[in-house]
Amino acid sequence: MTSASAGSPNGRPNERPNGRPETGDATPAEHAAHVEKTLLQARALIESTVSLYRRRPDPGTTAPHSDVAVLGEAVEQLVFRARHSVCVALPDADVFALIARKALAELAPGPVVRLLCAPQVADAELGALARSPGARFEIRVSEAELRDIVIADGTTALVRAGAGSAKGQATLVNDRAAVRALELLFAGAWSGGRKLDDHLALSPRLLGDLTRRILERLRNGYTDDAAARDLNMSLRTYRRHVAEIMRELNASSRFQAGVRAVELGLLLE
Repeated sequence: MTSASAGSPNGRPNERPNGRPETGDATPAEHAAHVEKTLLQARALIESTVSLYRRRPDPGTTAPHSDVAVLGEAVEQLVFRARHSVCVALPDADVFALIARKALAELAPGPVVRLLCAPQVADAELGALARSPGARFEIRVSEAELRDIVIADGTTALVRAGAGSAKGQATLVNDRAAVRALELLFAGAWSGGRKLDDHLALSPRLLGDLTRRILERLRNGYTDDAAARDLNMSLRTYRRHVAEIMRELNASSRFQAGVRAVELGLLLE
């Protein structure tokens, strides 16, 4: 989080010819890139699996659900039949989110529920849901790209199409390998999410794209001069933004600000 090593003309840490830092261990930036690559591979696997599933000849298992009433019934059946666990991802505050939230609100105590949502879905009502009597809810907010998913007991999942002519349709998946791939994608996003209460307590300033870009450069060891040039702003303006971010994070140093940003899911580890 401090200034870059000497001898780096652009203000970044010294690198070997292959682009890796001189230290033998992976840097936080390399780790983040590895996590992102893994999530992209998992997402590609899911897209491929769901596509193959739709082309299967058995319509009883793979019939798409697009009608709101039918979709609501499918989600409720999946959630209410769960005995051990329910994982739900909600990327948008749309009809699917309303259906899923309604089903979870009516769920009898028993299964552990993990709800992962995008920032635009998170609100105080979700907090009330987590605090309802008998509930076993864990709710996190993620900046990662999500897909509408409901996974029950690690054996069955409902996946909603994300784009194209099939958008709005949902496919029921009960193939163990496909469901496992969905679980891995969910787990990757979940690990980088922040708790709902932490998210609701965040200043809007910390959720902006500029803050994320500044935090990334602090973490990667840019000097102030290099970071300001990279972000096309004056050194004075950059330092003012850094001071404001540290104040919002209640951090006494840039390193502490970076640690706090990772804890809150503002940056990948």
